[in-house]
Amino acid sequence: MFRIWSIGCVWPMACVAAAFTSVVPIPSTALAADSGLEAAYLTAPPAALGAYAGAELRQALNGAVPLVIRGERLNGELLLRFYARHDFRPVWATRPMQANSLTNAVLRAGDHGLTPDLFHAGLLRPASALAPLDRELLLSDAFLSYTDALGRGLVPIESRRDDEVLTPGPFDAAAALDAAIESPDPAALIEAWAPATPTYRLLRQALRDTDPGSTIGRGTAAPSRRRQIAVNLERERWLPRRLPADRVWVNVADERLVLYRNDQPVFSTKVIVGQDVRHNQSPEFQATIDGVFFNPPWNIPPDIAANEILPKANRDSNYLTQHHMVLLPDGGVQQLAGPNSGLGQLMLDMRNRFDVYLHDTPSKNLFSRDDRRVSHGCIRVENLAELTALLMQQPIGAIDQAIAMGGTTRTDLPQPVPVFVVYETAFADTDGSLQFRPDVYRRDPEIWQSLETPRRSLAQRAMPNRDGG
Repeated sequence: MFRIWSIGCVWPMACVAAAFTSVVPIPSTALAADSGLEAAYLTAPPAALGAYAGAELRQALNGAVPLVIRGERLNGELLLRFYARHDFRPVWATRPMQANSLTNAVLRAGDHGLTPDLFHAGLLRPASALAPLDRELLLSDAFLSYTDALGRGLVPIESRRDDEVLTPGPFDAAAALDAAIESPDPAALIEAWAPATPTYRLLRQALRDTDPGSTIGRGTAAPSRRRQIAVNLERERWLPRRLPADRVWVNVADERLVLYRNDQPVFSTKVIVGQDVRHNQSPEFQATIDGVFFNPPWNIPPDIAANEILPKANRDSNYLTQHHMVLLPDGGVQQLAGPNSGLGQLMLDMRNRFDVYLHDTPSKNLFSRDDRRVSHGCIRVENLAELTALLMQQPIGAIDQAIAMGGTTRTDLPQPVPVFVVYETAFADTDGSLQFRPDVYRRDPEIWQSLETPRRSLAQRAMPNRDGG
């Protein structure tokens, strides 16, 4: 018995021969000219892949070695989930129209700021001679990965920095692809997983207008601008597909906060955000504001106490007293409540893993600066009393009165409000215009690299790899 390697699997030679010779022609109109699919594969009768292919699919997807075709690595986890739904039988040989529709969608991935070669576009074109099982897996991996990229971002939360934790929530690309192939327009159903926010729409339009091949708009825009647009399209894909109609939105790159009600901006103010240095940058996350602290003390974070406060206290025995600070029984440092507290006279309670909060500040002069990146990561809000009144659904006089009563108190909001802290260097402003901001935290290049780098395997020697049929 001869043996031939395909994704680390063994095929009897007779089955391989049947896959290449048992071809039934179909009308040429069935496939678009740029479909990137080989008619020889799409028209092979199911028997050509049949029971052997089903067994080989199961063996390949349950194997310990990485799946690699022509040096491009496949997502074994997604493929396993998808084919388990199909009893490990080939899908695309009997669904040529669906495969054609989805391939065309993949080849248009650039419309979303995604490089088609991230989804095996080069291998799916007609010039690429692939064995049937290889093409079956490549098609599925391309469609699953593209669906996953639109549904939750090309760089999912588990692959990002530890301070970039925004996420649209659980997403099952295998189930989404299954639903698409059963619909009249598979590509449209997959595309519908992309965000529909004003920012996403404006960014996509800007990408079309800056296309070097475009005959309209500004077709000569700098490549750096196109990169910035693509990176922020990716950031939009990290957000929930249905943003809460009432929300607080803080764009760290814009150094501004906006309150939305019924999806309409009703309040906007300047904010002070984290410094440029990595360990003091404001993170990207979602939380819920459920209460307000009036006259809050500041429990100084241990790293700030150890690196800044205690060394000064050791040099000057009056330092803690002068700054209204006390040592706590556990060795921590607290700044007492009052107008000189680092938290000011108000703090919005929004529990999160970063201990980052929206709060007041006694240093009002800092809001007049163009560069307001001076905090240790928390967000200082210029007109926090006004924002608090809106959240509490009370007149601002009631907020001032609660502060004037003195003492630290906490009051629940009538209704919790989601808050999003984002870092968008390109975004839709409240007036509907597209705005750009400098990448002061230098986060864009890392995302851009992920958007541009095809998924090449680092373990190509782990298994034999066949070049073509």
